[in-house]
Amino acid sequence: MSTVEESKQSVAGSPPVRPGEFRLEVVVVPVSDLERAKHFYAGLGWRSDAEAAVEDGYRLMQFTPPGSGCSIIFGEGVTSAAPGSLQGLHLAVYDINEARADLIARGVEVSEAFHDRTGVFHHAGNEGRLEGPAEGHRDYGSFASFSDPDGNGWILQEIKTRLPGR
Repeated sequence: MSTVEESKQSVAGSPPVRPGEFRLEVVVVPVSDLERAKHFYAGLGWRSDAEAAVEDGYRLMQFTPPGSGCSIIFGEGVTSAAPGSLQGLHLAVYDINEARADLIARGVEVSEAFHDRTGVFHHAGNEGRLEGPAEGHRDYGSFASFSDPDGNGWILQEIKTRLPGR
């Protein structure tokens, strides 16, 4: 890639969507208290991208996790989903222990690292969880979980080397 192409990408954030692509850009997170959610997600070190009160009953905030191409939006009048009803949002991290330590230092209650009894993904909730990371910290196999103040559930997933095509 040329320096000019690299420069264009860094200014724009990412290349434009190409024909046939479907990129996940935004996930709507249902919350009950906007200021509390704003404080929580800012406290995670996530970038605040936008805040707008467009009209009475419609206010939104957008945050992006470090390194992510996908943001979250929460607000008033942006979803009819019940606060805390979103579960299983995955954040890929390079080192599960380091990511846990960072969140804990920020005051977040994070589960211990775990892996699933199947050795594949993980079951819903706490079912099938085995203590500790996957053997040898196998990529895609080690997890930790935390929730926002409303109970929306997040999962950290350790990935050092992505599968081909990813």
